[in-house]
Amino acid sequence: MSLDLLTYIFIGGSFALYIGIAIWARAGSTKEFYVAGGGVHPIANGMATAADWMSAASFISLAGLVSFIGRDGAAYLMGWTGGYVLLAMLLAPYLRKFGKFTVPDFVGDRYYSTTARVIAVICTIVISFTYVAGQMRGVGIVFSRYLHVDINTGVIVGMAIVFFYAVLGGMKGITYTQVAQYCVLILAFMVPAIFMSMQITGHFLPQLGLGATLDSGLSVLATLDKLSVDLGFAEYTSGQKSTIDIFCLTAALMAGTAGLPHVIVRFFTVPRVKDARTSAGWALIFIAILYTTVPGVAGFGRVNLIQTLNGTDEANVGTEYAKMPTWFKNWENAGLLGWHDYNGDGKVQYSAGAAFEGGKPAWDGEARGEHGERAVTNAKVNPAPAKGAPFVNEVYVDRDIMVLANPEIAQLPNWVIALVAAGAVAAALSTAAGLLLVISTAIAHDLMKTCINPNISEKQELMYARLAAVVAICIAGYFGINPPGFVAQVVALAFGLASSSVFPVIVMGIFNARMNKEGAIAGMIVGLGSTMAYMIYFTFMGGSKDDLFLGISTGGFGFVGMILNFIVAYVVSMMTPPPPAEIQEMVENIRVPRGAGVAHAH
Repeated sequence: MSLDLLTYIFIGGSFALYIGIAIWARAGSTKEFYVAGGGVHPIANGMATAADWMSAASFISLAGLVSFIGRDGAAYLMGWTGGYVLLAMLLAPYLRKFGKFTVPDFVGDRYYSTTARVIAVICTIVISFTYVAGQMRGVGIVFSRYLHVDINTGVIVGMAIVFFYAVLGGMKGITYTQVAQYCVLILAFMVPAIFMSMQITGHFLPQLGLGATLDSGLSVLATLDKLSVDLGFAEYTSGQKSTIDIFCLTAALMAGTAGLPHVIVRFFTVPRVKDARTSAGWALIFIAILYTTVPGVAGFGRVNLIQTLNGTDEANVGTEYAKMPTWFKNWENAGLLGWHDYNGDGKVQYSAGAAFEGGKPAWDGEARGEHGERAVTNAKVNPAPAKGAPFVNEVYVDRDIMVLANPEIAQLPNWVIALVAAGAVAAALSTAAGLLLVISTAIAHDLMKTCINPNISEKQELMYARLAAVVAICIAGYFGINPPGFVAQVVALAFGLASSSVFPVIVMGIFNARMNKEGAIAGMIVGLGSTMAYMIYFTFMGGSKDDLFLGISTGGFGFVGMILNFIVAYVVSMMTPPPPAEIQEMVENIRVPRGAGVAHAH
């Protein structure tokens, strides 16, 4: 059966399943729309949480990122998984006991302030839009390759699918859809990983494959180090980022994970506080299956990529374009891989350095160079190297294609390639749906119902939530078509914003009864404002890397913003009146179970 037909069957079948579940579990009340009626089983909620949290960044982009940057990619692995532990142990049970649907709900009630609630709504919307842009970009990448459309059309198709089941089903429909999506995405990630591990190392488990010895007598990592150095790259196992940048990035991703509104709301979909803890534990197990596999997938994919592009004969580097495998030409057609033959030898040669200037390449589909390479139209070709110059890079590879292209590079069966496509779509759509729900809830429940017009009926509130979701999908689609970076980079910015704004105000709200509304408001404004200004300047305004604060990248600055938030909030709260006695008592009750200390008193 052809790859195209298998892909249509796998993706079409998964869509039919998701939409069928959305119709079966459609929301009939605001409680079902926001928190699925509060009656989801902990294991099912653990699966849904894992699918909600493991986005296109985890499935499509993370292994690609690690594959290209090597050891520095560990910051993403440690930050995202460590942050989930932080959320599960430190925040989720207390928030569940507090009993509010959303983060702005918690902030508004805990800090007895409409202003604090509105700022929390703004933080939630900014974080969610930044995050959802990465998901829409991921959907566009998958569809551009497998449906043979351009990325923009792919994004629009993805928008239509998300619109259908997110707007119709609400949290109830999304929860059960995400259970199905988790099963699809984990199968789609693990099957090719196991195939590649067996193919390259002989080990069944990809988690063990990285340390395996190959026929050359070297391990996979040692082989990668040698291949990388030979081609002018840094050693795969050596870090390029400074220690402080890695620390800040890891910490920002951890705190950001614990402050993500669309993950926090998942702990309200179970009946009891005990179930919130249990579902958090299950989610961690389900997440760990994928995250412990990522380093192996990244390493195997990198070895395959280099050896495919350059051949294995060191004395005759490069592969003739006419002999390049089908996958190379497929991804050229998708607009995510480019080649320019600098030395005119008709061979595709890959090494360190940029193949093009001026960003990502794009092509006129019919225009090809003398040796068949794509003619670049929106990126300047670098000047031809001087005669006798060392081997130069002729290939542009978009990092986001690595996981999707891996099965093709490894020449795995067509059904595996089609399964990976379905898994990538499941990962992107599951998170996009959760984020869009958070945006619609923030607008309908926290702004319209609570702040602007408390007298609207439940039916009107549901209507506002669905309208907000429609608007959010359109904005998310725009950012998917015009992304500020790779999927994982875009998502990392969202985590930085969450760590600097939402995380501190929740932690202080639970563990510091003296924290008042003035401190919370000042902290959120300083944390979010400083982080956004830093990100905008260095991401969009062309700020020089030499000007980075202590060399900290935009993804890591969220940690600095978080520290500023904590300091400002504490200082301001100490200089202003304490919160009312009933608020302080409520905070104590959240942390101390009923009856605690009674036995001791007798």
